[in-house]
Amino acid sequence: MASTAGTETGYRTARGTRTAAAVVTVLGLIGTAAACGGGTSADGAGGSTVTVAVAGDPGSLSPTTALASTALAMNSFAYDTLVHIDADGSPVPGVAEKWSATPTSAKFTIRPGVTCEDGSALTAEDVAAEYNHIADPKNQSPMLGLSVPVTAVAKADKAARTVTVTTRKPAPFIVEMARLLPLLCEESLAKPAALSRATHASGPYRLTEAVPGDHYTYAKRYGYSWGPGGSTGAGLPGKVVVKVVSNESTAANLLMAGQINVALVNGADQDRLDAAEVKYRSLEALFGQLLFNQAAGRPTAGLAVRKALISVLDLKQLGNVATGGKGRPATGIGEIAPTPCTGDTVTGNLPAHDTEQAAAALTAAGWTKSGGTWTKDGKPLTVGLNYATNQGPQVASAVELAVQQWTSFGVRATAKPTGSGSIISTLSGGDWDIAWAPIGVTLPDQLTQFYDGPPPPKGNNFGSVVNPDYHRLIARAAAEPGAAGCALWNAADAALVKHVDIVPIVSKANRYYAKGVTFEVDGSGIVPSTLRRSAG
Repeated sequence: MASTAGTETGYRTARGTRTAAAVVTVLGLIGTAAACGGGTSADGAGGSTVTVAVAGDPGSLSPTTALASTALAMNSFAYDTLVHIDADGSPVPGVAEKWSATPTSAKFTIRPGVTCEDGSALTAEDVAAEYNHIADPKNQSPMLGLSVPVTAVAKADKAARTVTVTTRKPAPFIVEMARLLPLLCEESLAKPAALSRATHASGPYRLTEAVPGDHYTYAKRYGYSWGPGGSTGAGLPGKVVVKVVSNESTAANLLMAGQINVALVNGADQDRLDAAEVKYRSLEALFGQLLFNQAAGRPTAGLAVRKALISVLDLKQLGNVATGGKGRPATGIGEIAPTPCTGDTVTGNLPAHDTEQAAAALTAAGWTKSGGTWTKDGKPLTVGLNYATNQGPQVASAVELAVQQWTSFGVRATAKPTGSGSIISTLSGGDWDIAWAPIGVTLPDQLTQFYDGPPPPKGNNFGSVVNPDYHRLIARAAAEPGAAGCALWNAADAALVKHVDIVPIVSKANRYYAKGVTFEVDGSGIVPSTLRRSAG
């Protein structure tokens, strides 16, 4: 679960975990892609080549079924979207030249002249068909709930070039969700498997070669003119080659040697890149967060226990260890920029680091300390802390430090490492106490499934959280359109922190180091429309 940051997770067909895997994988985008331009020519942008290194093969590239992080990053080069998101989290025109919205509907006007790679026009009818295809449960698209509201129905007006999407339940960010919907001409919807290693592109590039496990080559589509805010393909590199490079240190070596242009480097290799004054673009994301299992019978079901466990920990120290001193205290619970709601929902809302306060909380709740161990009804206070091993040795060290601090206080604590692919299975299975599990999403309403409603298998409320304040506030927030509800969304997030349902610890900037290339980044990695060759 990438919320164990950076993990790619498989799509689960069970209704209860489909969206969890989808949303969580979005965070994986930040941690898996590195862009580079090995062997490039500088004969003008149209003739240049930029090579993009990714940590692993993307698997299927079919845009209505693929949600592995690498596939999403690659598909952003080939498929355009109705809207894009500005740096402040507000939508800007893409294929849709304008729109209007309420909490339960949106009307998009499709820009004329948009084409797919075979030259066929992308029409309002195509867009409506894609919404309805994804919204149909029988198609089991993981985009449902992520880019398309669960109860969506779309209708097209050919003459007006409009698509009207309506929902039975509030979808306050229905416009912003559209940034994650890769647009297809309708004929491709009937054969999604055909696009697993090919494209029917609506975006600035088309796939011309696919060699799984090695490389994928994209060629620029000339005549492209419907990018963010009406931007064109002028100045974009003529080719983008996606090359599988599994080792981050190797990518850093290639960058230092001048053989590539950009690499996403988040580990110890940052130090030598910084020493060499290599420039970078960065995007901050939640890197460390504790989630508690509050199901009946678990020791962490009690608020007093949760408060005590957190009072024992030195959260600042844990964050420094987990990030090698390169993080900062978390101020949010997982929304990744650009996002419309950006308030600080963490500072001042967690129990202070105070072991005496922790002891008092447990004592008041009926726990006693005997022989150096806290017990109640003859049973010792025993907890396990699960974490995904793919987050690296620094996170493992932070987990061990937490276990040491709990043990010194009198809690029987154990670190429980899990393989990167098994953390969702662990949380869904219910046999866990505490998990290092930062969740990353692009919109605040995408978090509600994790902290409200039924636990697995009927839902994605892994911690069996029951927080009346959160439930009330998200209902009020959902009735407001878009950013108008941000104050309520922020209050809802803060309610989770105050109740110690979750404990955001540390955020970390993911750095895209660059030589000879300029670009901007968002939650999907490099923004294709901003990629340019440059001197140096």
